[in-house]
Amino acid sequence: MTAEPFKPPVPRRRRLLRAPFVLTDWAREYFRDLLDFGARIFLALGLTPNTMTFLGLLGNLIAGLVLAYGYIRLGGLLVLAMGMFDALDGAMARRKGESTIWGAFVDSVSDRYSELAILGGLLWYFIQQGDAWSALVTYLAASGAVLVSYVRARAASLDMDVKVGLLTRFERYLVLAPSLALGFPKVGVLIVALGAHITALQRIAYMRALVRELW
Repeated sequence: MTAEPFKPPVPRRRRLLRAPFVLTDWAREYFRDLLDFGARIFLALGLTPNTMTFLGLLGNLIAGLVLAYGYIRLGGLLVLAMGMFDALDGAMARRKGESTIWGAFVDSVSDRYSELAILGGLLWYFIQQGDAWSALVTYLAASGAVLVSYVRARAASLDMDVKVGLLTRFERYLVLAPSLALGFPKVGVLIVALGAHITALQRIAYMRALVRELW
């Protein structure tokens, strides 16, 4: 007798649930006018949203190399500057009426590469300095950042939104970029390492709560 394939239970109701407050969304809405102003300027210069995404990624890759060679403050300033590109590409796409699924996908993937390039540069720097502890913390920061994104992506594939937690990418940027620019990389990566893994666990717990509610 051939066993029937597994079929997941039908939920009592299907809906997309989100946390009541997300700092990234609040900041985007609060600074909407400023972002629109910047978007108009760069669009007038002939730049496209995808060009801004690429320039931001390229700048962060360069920042990672700068950090790897030990120029921490300079690398931090580059990371701060690239935040402008990250903030404006979406605003430019919306203003131009070119917000697409592909554009959002490319933007998200570029963000992951950018963050890992920065942390990878720091990891290399700490290894060259013989600072095993800071290298380990940097690895934990990178792995935590990946897990935060993965948990959300996996939940989204199940039609759930778990964009919650202590340190989303925006908050990690607010911690890491200034700490680098001020010359305190160890403080920044430690906060990111702890906060990212806490965030991943928060999202897992939130997903569990959604499943219990819906099923």
